[in-house]
Amino acid sequence: MKTADPELMRAINRFTVLDTIRRHGPISRVEISERSELSTTTVSAITASLLDDGLILTRHEGDIRNAAARGRPRVMLELNPDAARVVGVKIAANHMTFVVSNFCGETVSTLSLPIRVNRQPIAVIADLVEDGIRRCVVDAGLGLQDISSVCIGFPGVVEHRTGLVRSSPILSEPDIDFAKEMSERLGVSTIVESDSHAITLAHHWFGKGRDLDDMVLVSLEHSLGLGVLHGGQLFRGAGGLSHNLGDLMMGSGLAETVRLSALAGEAAILEEHIQHARFADAVRLGRGMAVAETLIAAEDDALILAATRAGEAVGIAVANIVTLFGPPRVVIVGSSLSLGEIFLKALSESYRSAIPSSIREVADLVFDRSPDEMWAQGAAVVALWELYESPWSTTGPASTPQR
Repeated sequence: MKTADPELMRAINRFTVLDTIRRHGPISRVEISERSELSTTTVSAITASLLDDGLILTRHEGDIRNAAARGRPRVMLELNPDAARVVGVKIAANHMTFVVSNFCGETVSTLSLPIRVNRQPIAVIADLVEDGIRRCVVDAGLGLQDISSVCIGFPGVVEHRTGLVRSSPILSEPDIDFAKEMSERLGVSTIVESDSHAITLAHHWFGKGRDLDDMVLVSLEHSLGLGVLHGGQLFRGAGGLSHNLGDLMMGSGLAETVRLSALAGEAAILEEHIQHARFADAVRLGRGMAVAETLIAAEDDALILAATRAGEAVGIAVANIVTLFGPPRVVIVGSSLSLGEIFLKALSESYRSAIPSSIREVADLVFDRSPDEMWAQGAAVVALWELYESPWSTTGPASTPQR
């Protein structure tokens, strides 16, 4: 009989304990055992190690109702916010957002730069990202030597385990090892992740999915992304591969193949207006969807048709996802929500028509206009997630070979 890898089990148990303390702390060891379903012996051993490494702190709570009460006060455990700091980055076509977070995931500093990144040379993008990270770290009153890890969220297809950005609408080349590039520049371990995975974890920790360990997130931005959380863990493909929802097949015929991006991508929605100079400038500056919302309110027939078609296509895609995974909640985020009621109504009605009657009441659809800072905070959560699983010494996370 094949047994589990002991190191993997230790990492899983360690993460489980730290995450339980993060979510429910201050919390006692007994409560950790009950919530995590780990034995009290395992919890005691792990928390002792975490205390030695300075990752958690103790808090003694007596019986405050009766000052004369005898007995030992309860020892409660909580995360040490100063145990580590990480940087999360959201890269979009026309802006970058940076967040420095402490060990609890709380934001220490933020920075937003309205810079056109789309199709710039890789070296230029790396320069911009490096400068933004350094500035955000300085704004937090820190230096790069105080940062344990950096995570950069990209739209597109990202191979988390290897650090490859396989394809992204904002990069001019495929298969870019951006993690290695930034690790060497910063001298800090750097991770790349799909931006849809990052915002999924942000909602799991702080947002619309914080009460759930199973959920699906659909991101409707410059590209269309998917995040699937099961048992509190992100589902990734081979090599940590992310999912490009825009590549989902919506139909095919003798003449052409139709993918979701061709119906519901930002470019598909705005294509009939992009030739107008003023609208083209709005798109280039990341204001395309906001201007589209104004034009829809003014009853622009072409945009109303495009928004309706996009909503119907996304509704069918979401119904297919719910049919496959049966999540209790689907969180839908992204700039396409700016299209307003016409888009949302078309999506909801299409979803209701496409979902099988047997599971019609399984999933709640939740719409959220998540700010850019939350996407960057999600990237910081990805970095923290890996730190929570990592072996530590008393001086910080154990060193790992850089990519």
